[in-house]
Amino acid sequence: MKRTLLISDIHGEYDSFIQLLEKVKYNPKEDQLVLLGDYIDRGPDSKRVIEKIMDLRKEGAITLMGNHDRMMIDATDRKEKGWERWERNGGLATLANYHSGEDVAKIPETEEYHRHVEFLRSLDYYHETEDYIFVHAGVEPGKHPKDTKEWTLIWIREDFFRHYKGDKTVVFGHTPAKYLNKDKSNHIYFGENNVIGIDGGAVYGGQLNCLELPSRKTYSIKSKESDEKAK
Repeated sequence: MKRTLLISDIHGEYDSFIQLLEKVKYNPKEDQLVLLGDYIDRGPDSKRVIEKIMDLRKEGAITLMGNHDRMMIDATDRKEKGWERWERNGGLATLANYHSGEDVAKIPETEEYHRHVEFLRSLDYYHETEDYIFVHAGVEPGKHPKDTKEWTLIWIREDFFRHYKGDKTVVFGHTPAKYLNKDKSNHIYFGENNVIGIDGGAVYGGQLNCLELPSRKTYSIKSKESDEKAK
């Protein structure tokens, strides 16, 4: 049976992402890779992550929108409070990848930058199968994703994972698993109400997680910061 592999909240952690793909022995010809958004911000290599995601989608990966990806778009489009929101949430770390020694607190006017933004615009907000819903943050309880506002799909937290009661299992990122697990661990969270949270908080010194379906086997790569603390 074909494996489905799910990863979320890479946040510019390119090295960990590549290590995780190698660890799970990802093969685009045999596996379905699903990426749940937040490819950028806070981490060191957001530009490289976007390039890799673009290549992976060409090979068949399903790539979804995260709130950080949306913030990059909104800041670029000069939406009201778009820049302020992005800067407050780690956007300058992403912009530093596109500037060379100059002021990073501005939108680059390069072909590469705008090509990456256009790619982010093309991302879907959710993906549904017979048994699962894949989404960045969650869905509005009692509503199908198609009837849920885009903002909700990439920003919702407690209202979703505490009150969801749908028949399909929702796999999501966005909320670090340490805030969901009773033991405060970064391991994938399997909720009793048919939700699975896979954000391991890698960019915060946690780990980058991968969930394999239908086996529900889990994989992880601990962040460099986490490894340093363990020494």
